[in-house]
Amino acid sequence: MATKKILGIGNALVDMLTQIPDDNILEQLNLPKGTMQHVDAATSKVVGDQLKVYGSAMAAGGSTANTMSGAARLGVQTGYIGKVGDDELGRFFEQEMVKTGVRPMMPKTVTPTGCAQAVISKDGERTFATYLGAALELSPDDLKPELFDGWDILFVEGYLVFNRPVVDRALAIAKEKGMTVALDMASYNVVEVNRDYMKDILRDYVDIVFANKDEAAAFAGFERPEDNLKELASLCDIAIVKVGAKGSLVQHGNETVTIGPIPAKVIDTTGAGDMWAAGFMAGFVKGEKLEKCAKMGATLAANIIEVLGAKMEDSRWQNIYQTLQQL
Repeated sequence: MATKKILGIGNALVDMLTQIPDDNILEQLNLPKGTMQHVDAATSKVVGDQLKVYGSAMAAGGSTANTMSGAARLGVQTGYIGKVGDDELGRFFEQEMVKTGVRPMMPKTVTPTGCAQAVISKDGERTFATYLGAALELSPDDLKPELFDGWDILFVEGYLVFNRPVVDRALAIAKEKGMTVALDMASYNVVEVNRDYMKDILRDYVDIVFANKDEAAAFAGFERPEDNLKELASLCDIAIVKVGAKGSLVQHGNETVTIGPIPAKVIDTTGAGDMWAAGFMAGFVKGEKLEKCAKMGATLAANIIEVLGAKMEDSRWQNIYQTLQQL
């Protein structure tokens, strides 16, 4: 049986990663810790200028792009749809995708490429000031049905729900072509603002949903992650709730799998959820049991939080391959 191929769609963003010595800076910049705030170009520049003193690293980012890169490193054929500017950052983003083995299908525009200022606190928590730029101009017209030909799974990031016409079009094409649909809920404040819409698309289109405990609580409203998991699982085929240092829960029908955490030294939590999804999806397309899929996700997440940003060096990937072989 051929391994299934995954097509991702999301906001193409270049991450500017900055480690800060204390959280007072977040207050000065008016960024609530742990959230993702949309900002305009001018605010993004102000935030970037204020953070320059701490030094920053640049990486191709955006939730789905991270997940597709991670899955590609595990031998899965992945593609990516997102819009970038016809500029230096846009070219950097595309090259980085190709480098990790992802096939980019990226329309260009004159608007600058989107940029996410990822501010990393001492405890590894990250806070985003995101200028969507060109990413926001991804339109239903960009989504030609033939782009979806030959792909088995559509992976959508929750951040995209602010662009509902694009999500509606992508889901409609995916359903028409008989694709499996996976959605990562992205951020609790995204869920809070879009709860009803998310409920509709989960019920009508989504087969696999990824949430962390805060996102699941924002969606279902229960205190216990187990109850929120149940609610999510009532709407789609496979539901996943990640409970941070307590591990993760997966439900498919009447089957519930609980995975303990993998010990890790937290440097930066950027990309933890994205890599969890990458590991899980790589197991899923290879027909692995749910427990193994979840362990693959947990392994990637434990590794990514030990480095700065959402990309890992080859040497770390070699260690990951060895760990996964032993599962």
